[in-house]
Amino acid sequence: MSAHDNLTRMMDNGIVAVIRADSGELLADVAEALLAGGVDVMEVTFTVPNALDVIKEVKRRIGDKVLLGAGTVLDTETARAAILAGAEFIVSPSTDVEVIKLCRRYDTVVTPGIFTPTEAVTAWEAGADILKVFPADIGGPAHLKALRGPLPQCRFMPTGGVDLNTAADFLRAGAVALGVGGALVSQAAVDKRDFASIEALAQQYVQIVRDTRSLML
Repeated sequence: MSAHDNLTRMMDNGIVAVIRADSGELLADVAEALLAGGVDVMEVTFTVPNALDVIKEVKRRIGDKVLLGAGTVLDTETARAAILAGAEFIVSPSTDVEVIKLCRRYDTVVTPGIFTPTEAVTAWEAGADILKVFPADIGGPAHLKALRGPLPQCRFMPTGGVDLNTAADFLRAGAVALGVGGALVSQAAVDKRDFASIEALAQQYVQIVRDTRSLML
């Protein structure tokens, strides 16, 4: 699929599950639970041990049923390795123009991290597809809304601080998607192999996106 198609899929689903864990052993099972709950866009962060192997295993087991990305990508070397391993989008906690350029070269969706208007404009002009507002819990939905005021052309995805209580507010503030980490995939649930709870949470987030968007039409 092209970067345009994958970007559309990310925004249509509205939830990007951020998968972090102390071990990559069970993350393919986590991915299957998320998919069962209706979340088919997810990123494996490079803080996970052997993240590349996890990406390859998830792709092997689930294939095109999910749109799989790599997160916490800090440099071009990591971005290229992730893309070659099967990652279909790249997410960073900060803005690195060279990473954005590499993703454009490989026709891969890229979502750099920003917090200020200057960072937002720098990333957008470099070719970013979505701007990851991080950490979103500091300014909350009001910060995202303030960024969108002078920058309505930009697409924003808050990450960090998005949970069941704040998800709808971020969407109303103008988020095109929500990056949801520990509030969706907790280390405790992974440790307990409680995939049913992850699936149930995924269903709740998907429903919030649907209900909130329907009221915004």
